[in-house]
Amino acid sequence: MKSTSLSLAAGAAALAAVTGFAALTVPGDGGTAEAKAAARLPVERSSLLCPEPSMSDLADTTYTSFTPEGESGGEAGTAELKSADPLPADEDAPADKGDKGDKGDSDTADGDKADGGKGGTADTKPVISLKDLGKPSTVETSKSDAPALIGTATGRQAPGWTTQQTTVAAAGGARGLLGLSCTAPDTDFWFPGASTAAARQDYVHLTNPDDTAAVADIELYGAEGPLESDAGEGITVPAGSSVPILISTLTGEAAENVAVHVTTRTGRVGAVVSAAEDKVGSDWLTRSADPAETLVLPGIPADATSVRLVAFAPGEDDADVKVQLLGKNATFSPAGNDTLHIKSRMTASVDLKDVTRGEPGSIRLTSTDGSRTPVVAALRVVRGSGAEQELAFIPATGPVGDRATVADNRAKGSVLSLSAPGATAKVKVTASAGSGGGEKAAKTYTVKGGTTLAVTPEVPAGLKGAYALTVETESGGPVHAARTLTLAEGGVSMFTVQTMPDDGGTVEVPAVEQDLSVLDD
Repeated sequence: MKSTSLSLAAGAAALAAVTGFAALTVPGDGGTAEAKAAARLPVERSSLLCPEPSMSDLADTTYTSFTPEGESGGEAGTAELKSADPLPADEDAPADKGDKGDKGDSDTADGDKADGGKGGTADTKPVISLKDLGKPSTVETSKSDAPALIGTATGRQAPGWTTQQTTVAAAGGARGLLGLSCTAPDTDFWFPGASTAAARQDYVHLTNPDDTAAVADIELYGAEGPLESDAGEGITVPAGSSVPILISTLTGEAAENVAVHVTTRTGRVGAVVSAAEDKVGSDWLTRSADPAETLVLPGIPADATSVRLVAFAPGEDDADVKVQLLGKNATFSPAGNDTLHIKSRMTASVDLKDVTRGEPGSIRLTSTDGSRTPVVAALRVVRGSGAEQELAFIPATGPVGDRATVADNRAKGSVLSLSAPGATAKVKVTASAGSGGGEKAAKTYTVKGGTTLAVTPEVPAGLKGAYALTVETESGGPVHAARTLTLAEGGVSMFTVQTMPDDGGTVEVPAVEQDLSVLDD
């Protein structure tokens, strides 16, 4: 009889690094398990989905892809995005500027599909490929029919991989600066802050990264409860495709403030809302953090002229939350709006007006005594007035955790907002090399507990092209972060705000040594 000793720790670690989860079950009663301290390992695969950028004929879109430098070993890997809905064969794809300089010469990134458009991305050439860790690659397109993109990163390119999609729509009803960090696929999304009002044109974009169809449901909730809708049930998203859905076509009810709930029956999708408001502007509304008793919405610009809070309680119980502003020097409650009552399955809103009063700030929502009901929330933020108005959205977001990154920062126009809702914290902020050259720069900031610190990041020396900002927590309490990007266009200071939750670049892996006896006669 022969006995062979097998260690399963490596297998569990590999499973967790790829999927974010590992479970080890050993049959029989002869083995012994020794529990060891959990370790954090870099993920080995990441997925990102970018929606169709714009329907405007006067729009220019830039994609900026980036993976921060790390300590991960293993294979070099790849990071690339391909067309979900391929460009027509007689048109050029966006030009990959990679490391060609600020504008520089352009390579051609052929996005045409070789199989005649069956769906999926297996036979599509990359629209953008990331070449080096710690250095962004960029792509530009001015096509009104630019497709959604589906991307995967592997090996050392996977941990912390991010792609920013930035669109400048210079004129028309959708005028504005639309920015978002491309999203990971999932099965459940909340979007408080959407609208079916006549002045708004809001679309839910659903993108399916997989090779089988996904089926999604969209639920809408207004101030009086669920909006009547049958059209939002059983929406099929074909394999490798993206489907934009005008929210107002899902219901006959007009509601100024709507909470949108997207779930999937089968498969998974990326989901995001594009919002365009007549005579005000347009931007992307990304998902709120999962329902929680405490939420932080970071990064209200100091010069905001109007701030509207939209919140929703998805459970069976009403919620009462304390509304606080984490200001430049202290935490305080807005006059007359220190609490908000949110009825179960009804969307609540409150106009906070120019709540920051010329100083940067962030909103913290906390369940009051006796109310333990989780909520979701987002802010609609307006800068300027009259014909020079522009809007953006700030959803509730998680802390930066170990690390968070946002790409597509320019030589001018970026402001980083750092909020510490609890204890004082210290963070390290690194500005990467530029896509066309430059030396990275790093600086450490201390964020006083209960305040918001707004900083203009250090620009990399010799910067050419766009650069990425990475925030890492060094000590103290949690920090919530957001980047505001401002670009002047036609006399309007267009802006967009991207929140910066933990990038999920590592996963906790239980360290377990397990001996199994394999008996052979």
